Amino acid sequence: MPVFGLMEICLMHPLDVVKTRLQVQRSKMDAHNYKSLGDCFRMIFQKEGLFGFYKGIIPPILAETPKRAVKFSTFEQYKKLLGYVSLSPGLTFAIAGLGSGLTEAVVVNPFEVVKVGLQVNQHTFTEQPSTFAYARQIIKKEGWGLQGLNKGFTATLGRHGIFNMAYFGFYHNVKNIIPACKDPTLEFLRKFGIGFLSGTIGSIFNIPFDVAKSRIQGPQPIPGEIKYRKCLKTMATVYQEEGILALYRGLLPKVMRLGPGGAVMLLVYEHVNVWLQKNW
Repeated sequence: MPVFGLMEICLMHPLDVVKTRLQVQRSKMDAHNYKSLGDCFRMIFQKEGLFGFYKGIIPPILAETPKRAVKFSTFEQYKKLLGYVSLSPGLTFAIAGLGSGLTEAVVVNPFEVVKVGLQVNQHTFTEQPSTFAYARQIIKKEGWGLQGLNKGFTATLGRHGIFNMAYFGFYHNVKNIIPACKDPTLEFLRKFGIGFLSGTIGSIFNIPFDVAKSRIQGPQPIPGEIKYRKCLKTMATVYQEEGILALYRGLLPKVMRLGPGGAVMLLVYEHVNVWLQKNW
């Protein structure tokens, strides 16, 4: 699982950088707006070079192992706890997913703050501070709390809670409805397809929280003045000033990453889980 996670980050991180850039820009307000996904890729490459697509990659690499461990282990624990309550299986999977996402958010939020700050920096890769220097800078200026290394915490709770609720809930419920295939190739495609849809649906439901998180953790429109602070208020501000579609900015690169990534992650998890049950 950690090896797959590292490979997924290295391959998909450029999509995450582009997603964040699209989310923090304000419609008809910024001096330069990326006109499309392709335009964003082109501008980053021209101005910041190839390494511009790998800004902020160290925090997700550092968070990868604890993040995946928390996601799947807490999902299993919440599922067991909910087994003592008279709930339908479908609701059990969804609530267990919600719980795992909220727990995961506590672990990853400080890493997200550092990552987003580095991703939106438009200097060349060598001109911006290192990951650890930037983290120290945040702590020195703003502290460890909700205005510093943990800003955007409620938005991160919403992003991960809703994603995991849809992700696990959809996957396990649909997988139990669609009959398994005897042919190994068809069975792989069945699970991959359901996993892909799970990641896509989770992304569609949680992206307004993702946009709010990027706005809160990224640069404020006016230096020294905090416009984006609270999750729901930030979402309301974006909606009022830029329209409903602004809350879905960055959805395409997000789906391009989490659709296939979510499918493979669930397949790897299932195989590892089966192996552990047989051998331990």
